[in-house]
Amino acid sequence: MTNEQSHDGRIALVTGANKGIGREVAGRLAALGMTVLVGARDADRGAEAVAALRAAGGEAHAVRLDVTDPGTARGAAEHVAASFGRLDVLVNNAGIPGALTAQAPSRADLTVVREVFETNVFGVITVTAALLPLLRRSAAGRIVNVSSSLGSCGLMSTPGTHQAGLPPSAAYVPSKSALNALTVQYAKELRDTAILVNAADPGPCATDFTAPLGYDVPRTAADGATVVVRLATLGADGPTGGYFNEAGSLPW
Repeated sequence: MTNEQSHDGRIALVTGANKGIGREVAGRLAALGMTVLVGARDADRGAEAVAALRAAGGEAHAVRLDVTDPGTARGAAEHVAASFGRLDVLVNNAGIPGALTAQAPSRADLTVVREVFETNVFGVITVTAALLPLLRRSAAGRIVNVSSSLGSCGLMSTPGTHQAGLPPSAAYVPSKSALNALTVQYAKELRDTAILVNAADPGPCATDFTAPLGYDVPRTAADGATVVVRLATLGADGPTGGYFNEAGSLPW
């Protein structure tokens, strides 16, 4: 995968960018010269993240965005249109794990399942639908959906893999499988445009997201951001409709 040489003047929006991997992605894109819009549900946390990015020399702005609220998605699109006229990069990073004790398939709490899908899948559709007209105005639009290797049906069904050894899940894992499938469909719809759409697996990282798992995670949010940034900065010859981690393609 090749990267474009210049990113100055490009406009990027990252959802869930006030902490964790999203914040690292926002920082890396800002360091490359992009103007970064920090999407966050909590306005105060979004403002804090923007202040930190600006202190590091980046160009950043806060955008109030709850991916489960179509109104805030439309508001974000209106703000981007009025302020910049287009969008070059959309990183759909916002996601939730859901209550892990309520996800065994045979006794899954459907309230939890719906809550997870509302953010991890329907939220991506909501935000992408609102911002796609602005991405179409870009000479080189990029959409990165932050997925997980847990969404790989191939790895999940292969004995001996880390993924196959994890507890069964009716919420988080299927939500990432659905996001992978959705990524392919967006790429299919947009294949005659300049927009490239890919899914990124950042791998397990030590963030608030993984803290409830109760075990040590050696990788950092900065480590996880690497593949996301790579896909967000693909050149025109880059792939679309793919599913990647730092090492390359993952099995669906």
